[in-house]
Amino acid sequence: MSTLHPVILSGGSGTRLWPLSRAAYPKQLLPLTSAKTMLQETIERAAALPGAQAPLLICNQEHRFLIREQCLATEHTPAAIYLEPVGRNTAPAIALAALHLAQGENGDPDALMLVLPADHVIEDQAAFEKAVSDAVVAARAGYLVTFGIVPQGPETGYGYIKAGASLPLQNLGAPVHAVAAFAEKPDRATAEGYLASGGYTWNSGMFVFTAGRYLEELGTHRPDILVAATQAWQHRAVDLDFCRPASADFLACPADSIDYAVMQATASAAVVPGQFGWSDVGSWDSLWQIAAKDEAGNAIQGDAFVAQTRNSYIRAESRLVAVIGLDNVVVVETADAVLVMHRDKSQEIKRAIEHLNLHGRREHMEHLRVYRPWGWYEGIDSGERFQVKRLMVKPGEKLSLQMHHHRAEHWVVVSGTAMVTVDGKEILLGENQSTYIPLGHTHRLENPGKIELHIVEVQSGAYLGEDDIVRFEDTYGRTA
Repeated sequence: MSTLHPVILSGGSGTRLWPLSRAAYPKQLLPLTSAKTMLQETIERAAALPGAQAPLLICNQEHRFLIREQCLATEHTPAAIYLEPVGRNTAPAIALAALHLAQGENGDPDALMLVLPADHVIEDQAAFEKAVSDAVVAARAGYLVTFGIVPQGPETGYGYIKAGASLPLQNLGAPVHAVAAFAEKPDRATAEGYLASGGYTWNSGMFVFTAGRYLEELGTHRPDILVAATQAWQHRAVDLDFCRPASADFLACPADSIDYAVMQATASAAVVPGQFGWSDVGSWDSLWQIAAKDEAGNAIQGDAFVAQTRNSYIRAESRLVAVIGLDNVVVVETADAVLVMHRDKSQEIKRAIEHLNLHGRREHMEHLRVYRPWGWYEGIDSGERFQVKRLMVKPGEKLSLQMHHHRAEHWVVVSGTAMVTVDGKEILLGENQSTYIPLGHTHRLENPGKIELHIVEVQSGAYLGEDDIVRFEDTYGRTA
């Protein structure tokens, strides 16, 4: 197979898998189908393809440190991690990757791109490899190729692709077709009609083409997107391990998907029909369908007691969950939210998200445990003018040098060693030792040891929001 550059899109929020998936910790960063996260599975799946180069990642800047850490755990170093200052859908995101490959250092317009969402499941790697090989042949001939998944039933949650004539290409393992038409997500009767007529596949959202051909077609059909994306890329800045497109230019870029901006407009769209155990894990029901089940058809994870229950998905994250006498349900428990619904109502979770957003709540935004580049913190208790948190600082890492206008803090070391700086004075604290940081004083917490540092933080004051932080210095490039 030719040299191939995987481009992994990891900008989604995955709200349909709430309450496990949150805006600050979306589904692609979660271990949903194995011990590895979906992003890690995607990176390793792409790396296993013949000719695969180091991947390019396009992600939300808010997830950058989580993504970097998960990449390190795979031992596959990305060629670059591009940080979107705001989501502009897939067409601009893929344009950044195409510009990187076509016009960057050692740029090559003929560089082959394999575009993969970070949150898909593919069970048959060998079949996937064969489909990619056929897609590469078509892409080398100038086509923009997508993968159509042979339907397993009249699914209404996917768009469809109607295949046209077979393309006159050599060295194919299976026929590659011109795209006759794209179809939006249908109702059930329409989906049944597609299956009955034949020639229709599910739209997978995965693509192969050369960087130059994508930029050419984008310039033909959406020159406004190409101009804005190019300006953002040309004015990019390197920040630690990340590449930041110019914020103002990217904010000015119109938002559109590759499907609307390019694939439905080009005369060079092609489709490779595939059967490789694909799922976009777009709902709890789809996760139940691919999960291992017991003899009653239940997929169970965590501490759960289940009786007289069939064909259900049950997941306990932090405590015992008991489910008795229910069929075809989803029960998902987290530390701060519980979802109970019928399996066929997966698409209705958006109503819960809308409710939380309308009432200014945070349960759809982040978990009680919030990850930071230095470690994590989680809320333990709170009340009028006080808040208690648990913090973990990784070895060798440190928080920003900062100050608070509205709160004072008490730190108690539970385990590990803490280096605390207050107004320029350093003190070393061990297990069971504590210190006090008065309101308005400049301070920093650091772990100089070889093991994790765990502390309990007690905050007191008139306002305890996370935005009451004035940063004077930060190892990770964050601002106030």
